[in-house]
Amino acid sequence: MKILVTGGAGFIGSHTVDALLARGDEVVCVDNFNDYYSPERKHKNLAGARTSPRFRLHEIDIRDLDAMAQVFAKEKPDKVIHLAAMAGVRNSVQFPLLYEEVNVRGTLHLLELATKHGVDNFVLASTSSVYGASKEIPFREEEDAVRPLAPYPATKRACELLAHVYHNLYGLRCAALRLFTVYGPRGRPDMTPYMFTEALSQGREITLFDEGRPQRDFTYIDDIVEGILAAADANLEYEIINLGNSRPVVMREFVGVIEDLLQRQASIVSPPLPATDPPVTYADISKASRLLGYNPTTTVGEGMREFVAWYKQEAG
Repeated sequence: MKILVTGGAGFIGSHTVDALLARGDEVVCVDNFNDYYSPERKHKNLAGARTSPRFRLHEIDIRDLDAMAQVFAKEKPDKVIHLAAMAGVRNSVQFPLLYEEVNVRGTLHLLELATKHGVDNFVLASTSSVYGASKEIPFREEEDAVRPLAPYPATKRACELLAHVYHNLYGLRCAALRLFTVYGPRGRPDMTPYMFTEALSQGREITLFDEGRPQRDFTYIDDIVEGILAAADANLEYEIINLGNSRPVVMREFVGVIEDLLQRQASIVSPPLPATDPPVTYADISKASRLLGYNPTTTVGEGMREFVAWYKQEAG
């Protein structure tokens, strides 16, 4: 099976690439190595993949329709796992036009090309942020999800809707996966696990909103990748599916996990919760379990132990 992975040099993307190669698939990776965070780190993420004869890399921006068309024409992928995006809720408030260009227009390019080239299955990474500050707990896919709190989740909801259009008009099979607070080795430096671990390691203050009362459904990268691969294999007609751990963690307790692992006491400042952030995220994963056999097993304590070990190695 030949699978095209966009954003394959990123955090989730590189782990997905490695898992596909490990099971024997042929992987075509597309990434533009932008400078949202270190391009060098992204290249390092692919160090293992580059040793495989079943791996090919195209350094292309998904906004470049002509270049992407050439990739599809040359590679003829059987399936697409679309992970490329401008990520980050708060950053999207500062650069909404960029987020629209990359996330919406880039996804539209890929849907158009996947349809034109007869792709069997299109897996789209969406986000739990589309639920906004929903009071329906846990979050279920049947919710309308029409009240996002920032441009990033709004663009992701738009992508889900566009995917449905291509399913309706052209029969493109698509699974839109709403990912919940993914963490683990290779995690992005703008994400909470990395920022808190780095701050504690360096003796700096951490910002813990609303006295640490918010809750997040932290989901370990290996569990997420299993769900992504299961969705790629399932060839569902059109489904929106939560991939989370379904065990929300109070943020002050999350900091405590890191304190224990680093044997350091956090110095905390606690401003109010920003308007971009919901008080809780909590995935109902019954649909993922039923359709994909999804069963996350990694606790936050276990996952953060792996992350901290990776961070220490990276920090030297």
